[in-house]
Amino acid sequence: MEVRWDVFLIIFGSALVTFLPRVLPLMVLSRVELPEWAIRWLNYVPISVMAALVGQELFVQGGRFFLLNNVELLAAIPTVLVAMKTRSLLGTVVTGMISIMALRFFL
Repeated sequence: MEVRWDVFLIIFGSALVTFLPRVLPLMVLSRVELPEWAIRWLNYVPISVMAALVGQELFVQGGRFFLLNNVELLAAIPTVLVAMKTRSLLGTVVTGMISIMALRFFL
């Protein structure tokens, strides 16, 4: 099997473009002492990203805001309650899956 140079360079370039944005911040920030306000601010980044992803999945369908007959939103209610009560990832996922399956079956 022959390896073409253009394909190799595309794969190598893609790997480099994927690798650099992940490694460079780690290398730079591991040697710099961040101020307390920056550390507090960075602590909110993961939950903000997760809230944006979940909010978009629950409230937007087909590029439009969607509230009526929203099965996913109804399934999110018991899922959030279980997550808040148990703080168990497995329990939350199982509750969400059972909720969405039951609602799609019955509605």
